[in-house]
Amino acid sequence: MKSFKAFILIAAIAVLATGCQTTSQGSRTYTRGEAQKPLQVTYGTVMSVAEVTIETEETGAGTLVGAVVGGIVGSTIGGGDGRKLATAGGVLVGSAAGSATEKGMGKKPALEIEVELENGEIMVVVQEKDDVFHPGDRVRVIETSYGRMRVRH
Repeated sequence: MKSFKAFILIAAIAVLATGCQTTSQGSRTYTRGEAQKPLQVTYGTVMSVAEVTIETEETGAGTLVGAVVGGIVGSTIGGGDGRKLATAGGVLVGSAAGSATEKGMGKKPALEIEVELENGEIMVVVQEKDDVFHPGDRVRVIETSYGRMRVRH
């Protein structure tokens, strides 16, 4: 029984670690599908820059893993009805902690960059904060075939 609990704990941690990974949304990171494909480039001028936060959507993996780990930890406490109560409490506390952990891991500092393109069109691109932009900077707005955009110097 102890080896089964250890297996569940290790599996839960693995799910949490992989479930909370997010894809970079910065200007310098391309996906494998974007590599070696033609990208549309438009030139423009930065009008304004604001710091924002990108939050990933919660997958529920944190809640699930937290509940499993909390239940396992709770089941090691006491005996009889006390053990059942400790297990239930562990599930509740663990699920709340797992959800909070997943939410915290999914926040990234970002920039909202407003750009006036050469054709007069104005657009806003939100991307991870991996570069510095100032109003008046000349930039390239790069668009993938999927409609994903990034602003680069």
